[in-house]
Amino acid sequence: MDYDGHGYDPMKNILIIKLSAIGDVVQALPALEAIKKAFPESRVTWVVEEAAANILEGHPLIDTLLVSGRKSWLTMLGHPRTAREGLQRIAAFLQALRATRYDIAIDLQGLFKSGVLIGLTRADRKIGFAGSRELSSCFLNERLPAYDRNKHALERYLDVARYLGAREVSSSCTLPIGRELPAMQQRLSAAGLTRKPLIIMNPVARWETKLWPEKNFAALADRLIAEKQVMIIFTGSRADHATISRILDMMDQHAENWAGETTLKELAALSSLADLFVTTDTGPMHVAAAAGAKVLALFGPTAPWRTGPYGPSHIVVRAGLDCSPCFKRKCRSAIRCMGTISVDDVMGKILL
Repeated sequence: MDYDGHGYDPMKNILIIKLSAIGDVVQALPALEAIKKAFPESRVTWVVEEAAANILEGHPLIDTLLVSGRKSWLTMLGHPRTAREGLQRIAAFLQALRATRYDIAIDLQGLFKSGVLIGLTRADRKIGFAGSRELSSCFLNERLPAYDRNKHALERYLDVARYLGAREVSSSCTLPIGRELPAMQQRLSAAGLTRKPLIIMNPVARWETKLWPEKNFAALADRLIAEKQVMIIFTGSRADHATISRILDMMDQHAENWAGETTLKELAALSSLADLFVTTDTGPMHVAAAAGAKVLALFGPTAPWRTGPYGPSHIVVRAGLDCSPCFKRKCRSAIRCMGTISVDDVMGKILL
């Protein structure tokens, strides 16, 4: 069943398990492209969780997209009225997962939740990294050496493609935004946002330690509009709308609040039309980078060399405290870590 190195392509069914988070799923797309080039006749199934599913929908290299509703299923199981339906949905998902006999199944997640799924698959080769977290490698029958944790995540995923015999390996990838791109162009035109340089700001992150002060975002946006005559759109999820409204209330200039108004693919299309994407360390940062946007990312407790926007055109601004990166979601020094980054620091990096 192995690749013979002479162009013979025995892999007919390939399963990729990369469930979350949004940024990690996007960073795994170059590995998908490399694997598909190595095995062009193969059929690819990808298992993903609901939060990141939209970015993969309609992808030309994915034949079947299996969406795990793990979080919603667990919620349903916790209530007597919905428990039966929850069990039915789990059973239907597992039936779909096991319906195909895979030549190889690849665990790019490396967690117990992905390990269980790969263990349940009907796959001849179950591949992943040794030494992964939560004993997930116990479900594998073929283990790559434990990866260097300081290696960029995108490169780690490409290492799996190389292991499988891929020779044409690139950090670039395809995002299925063919319909979304003209829709975003039309929306920008209708809003009168096409005449000046456009900057997208994504100010919210899931970890409180990754947040830059709201007043700083407000001051930065004001200065960019006044000094560089740009137009600014703030983006985020529906839950971020109130945060962005507070930022806009602090501003003297006008900016748009599109929080909750774009899907992931629409955000990718929008960022590809922008002159700059300013963001905290969060999933949309990787979406924008994959879409070809120039990204300016603010980093504090995490390591940009591991999970920053990949590529030389992007800009990372960080305070570089001795305790960083600490990878803590909560920290008494968080104000110092991100708050030490000044508006002047960021303005000095923006050349428009």
